[in-house]
Amino acid sequence: MDDFAAIDFETANQYRSSVCSVGVVTVRNGQLKDKFYSLVYPRPDFFIPWTTRIHGLTMLDVEDAPPFPDVWASIAPLIEGLPLVAHNSSFDEGCLRAVFSEYHMEYPGYTFHCTCRSARRCLGHILPDHQLHTVAAYCGYNLANHHHALADAEACAAIAMRLL
Repeated sequence: MDDFAAIDFETANQYRSSVCSVGVVTVRNGQLKDKFYSLVYPRPDFFIPWTTRIHGLTMLDVEDAPPFPDVWASIAPLIEGLPLVAHNSSFDEGCLRAVFSEYHMEYPGYTFHCTCRSARRCLGHILPDHQLHTVAAYCGYNLANHHHALADAEACAAIAMRLL
């Protein structure tokens, strides 16, 4: 796949609509073209300790962040016409659908591809697991800032360029 957008969401709590950060990397003609990152004011607007332990974000980090519709207005033109790629795409697609629903936005029917499923299929028993950091390392990407949405999207893009 030469043209796609890798996307990653972090959430504030157990609700998939609670997107608190998003990272997007676009690839055109097999080359990295654009990167986008933003904090997002989540809905519902609370953090739970479990998610904060994962990504380190708190309400203080997002208190002045724009709401999702404002952030998506910047992302939509970047990804127009591109398939979306995510590692464990069921989570990220679920977040996208949930937050569109939360804001009563019409969901455009994006096509998702999953680098985790591709890693399982292509790498089989070569790797000890198929977690993002493990597969990224195998593909030559050093994921030093795991669970930062942009770093995870970059890792996903590196995997997709190698496996898809």
